[in-house]
Amino acid sequence: MLLTQSSTPVIGWISTLLGYVIDIIFRLLDFAGIQNIGLSIIIFTVFVRLLMFPLTIKQQKFMKINQVMQPEITKIQKKYRNKKDQASMMKQNEEIQAVYDKYGTGPTGGCAQILIQFPIFLAFFNVVRNVPAYIPQVKSIYMSAVTAIQQQSGYVDTINKIADGVNSSYITELPGDATANQVIDVLNYFTADAWNQLADAMPSISNVIANVHQQVAGINNFAFGINVAQAPGFRLSIYLLIPICAALFQFLSTKTMKQPDMGKDNPAAGMTKSMTYFMPLMSAYFCLVAPAGMGLYWATSALFMCIQQIVVNKYMEHADIEKMIEKNRKKAAKKKAKGKKTLMERLTGAAGEADGSG
Repeated sequence: MLLTQSSTPVIGWISTLLGYVIDIIFRLLDFAGIQNIGLSIIIFTVFVRLLMFPLTIKQQKFMKINQVMQPEITKIQKKYRNKKDQASMMKQNEEIQAVYDKYGTGPTGGCAQILIQFPIFLAFFNVVRNVPAYIPQVKSIYMSAVTAIQQQSGYVDTINKIADGVNSSYITELPGDATANQVIDVLNYFTADAWNQLADAMPSISNVIANVHQQVAGINNFAFGINVAQAPGFRLSIYLLIPICAALFQFLSTKTMKQPDMGKDNPAAGMTKSMTYFMPLMSAYFCLVAPAGMGLYWATSALFMCIQQIVVNKYMEHADIEKMIEKNRKKAAKKKAKGKKTLMERLTGAAGEADGSG
């Protein structure tokens, strides 16, 4: 295992798995005569989204059913609005659970996609941040320069001095006994100017450094000179296209997602409206500070979700809500027969035990 790969439990394992996937994509593109990390990220994103499509359908079915049952839940919440005692809270939970049972669903019915997507996002962030660690062909390009660099006297001090001028929070200072992988970690975030400084500082191997820089630039440059290893930052440049696109697609994706009518008096309605604008802003900020490759993943994902949502909306418009509810009821009945409790039942039971012990 490469030292630059993530060793974090679970997230690190998923990173390794995703690394294998993007490596295969990169190899297939290379076979077709294309070596490009950005394009590999786009194809990978579409691949992941297609895999998660069944979960998207499930989430939309939950939201469709939620639109029907929300008025009943809102009515119960209004009934107990001013009652904060333990007995009333338990009674409210029981009545809300009865509504969920009636429709064969639960409060966490639409959470599966979010829960699965989050670790994938964190894991893929590791991959994009350390591409050479997960794509052997990319690492081999760097190694041809690192092998020559490590034969130069004082190479660690030279690299650290140049790295100080590179505006990247992902670069850490090399120790005196730096390994080849650690050197690659730093070079991975070098700008064109930093590569030129390195070549000037080591004239005897300047040709090797220049050649590697050219190859690295070729595979990292996605479009319009955007390097997927560089973060856009808070400066005016072509890189701003990525956070702008990410925010725009995130906004469109949220707007195309049909939300249940919760009523004007429901606090959740205001929160949902706020998220419509907060999520795009958060997307833009993240894409400004993260490597452009991660922003490319985020923007592509949001665009695909927007297109996917339009298709799902068309499908849901003709879906038979009664059949969906009946199917949910049967599934819920099977789970209940096996002794499985819903989240609401577990919360109600825990509250009851706490009340009894007090």
